[in-house]
Amino acid sequence: MPLLARVSTLLLLSLTIVAVLLAPLPASARRSAKKAWTPVAAEILMDAHSGKVLRAHNADRLTYPASLTKMMTLMLTFEALDRGTLRLNQRLVVSRHAASMPPSRLWLAPGSTITVEQAILALVTRSANDVAVVLGEALGGNEPAFARKMTARARRLGMRHTVFRNASGLPDRLQRTTARDMAILSRALIRSHAKYYAYFKRRSFDWQGDTVYGHNRLMARYPGMDGIKTGYIAASGFNLAASAVRDGRRLIAVVLGGHSADARDDRVADLLDAGFKRRTSPSRPAPVQPDLVITRNSASTAERSTAVSVAVPSVKPAATEAAAKKSAGGSWSIQVGAFASHAAAARSARDTAKRLGSLAAGASPAVVRSGGLYKARLTGFPAATADAACSALKTAGRGCFPVRGG
Repeated sequence: MPLLARVSTLLLLSLTIVAVLLAPLPASARRSAKKAWTPVAAEILMDAHSGKVLRAHNADRLTYPASLTKMMTLMLTFEALDRGTLRLNQRLVVSRHAASMPPSRLWLAPGSTITVEQAILALVTRSANDVAVVLGEALGGNEPAFARKMTARARRLGMRHTVFRNASGLPDRLQRTTARDMAILSRALIRSHAKYYAYFKRRSFDWQGDTVYGHNRLMARYPGMDGIKTGYIAASGFNLAASAVRDGRRLIAVVLGGHSADARDDRVADLLDAGFKRRTSPSRPAPVQPDLVITRNSASTAERSTAVSVAVPSVKPAATEAAAKKSAGGSWSIQVGAFASHAAAARSARDTAKRLGSLAAGASPAVVRSGGLYKARLTGFPAATADAACSALKTAGRGCFPVRGG
């Protein structure tokens, strides 16, 4: 065959191959590919007190939890703290396996250590995968064994469709969950671990001289929202389990499969708005937000000033004659922190009164001792003024919640 003919034949063959490769897929193949790569969009809105589902869409469709997995890692951590098998100031050694985890991470080095409290904060804010494995190995011996403990605990909670395969939520095709199961887990954390739940509202923490910021941006703009966890992998899309309180009523919203973080956050806000507008039959109010407590091991002066480290349940102190006189202007107080010393609590109460200015007119700084801690309060507010004062403090990034009585 002449050279020109051979070149023409090869050129024609090449064009044919290119045409086949560029040809559109059959409709069935396109649908299959789209199904394989499109995250499942699912959502649920739940009343935290009753567990009643107020809204749901695809709530039982299987999808991937992503970093919502870390909520179960934290639940087992909180339970170990309650049993005394872990301590907040206990140092955990970082294994080579933990240090090898891909981002998001704290970039822990093999053989280094991190305290349990630092690990909790790293999971809540940074969603650090290396730290999740450190906790998993401390509690389960190794990560696969810990994942089996996670799945067993999920079953006992009633999370019928969830399987955990690792401590972090990094991609694993067998690690699956549903929006309903994540709402059940959120509710269990809020109701059964109230003294640790305040960790979930942390938006930053100090780590080795740097400030580590969190991913949960909706808390900064949604009134009443105080947790709990974001998540993302390509297969899941953008996930968020959130909880908020208004007028003593707590709701839980879970959105899975958002196509962007902003779209996911907006959908969670829409669900919560709809839930709070919905009229319900009278029921016992949701538990009051737990006290925000500062431990002796707080990482920095900045953390101590915000009074957001460890939480313990509120204990209503016995009223004294002096407190009754101080609260004559109103029957509400606001609590702005709890401290290891009376002096620190008194200083916080005085500083808060100055910061509030006219909003604190008629209110008096007070310190209430409870459970070995000193609670900083301003007493003598009408209910509406107490709410307004706390709103102003929260806008400024300060911890606060109203308390009926002195």
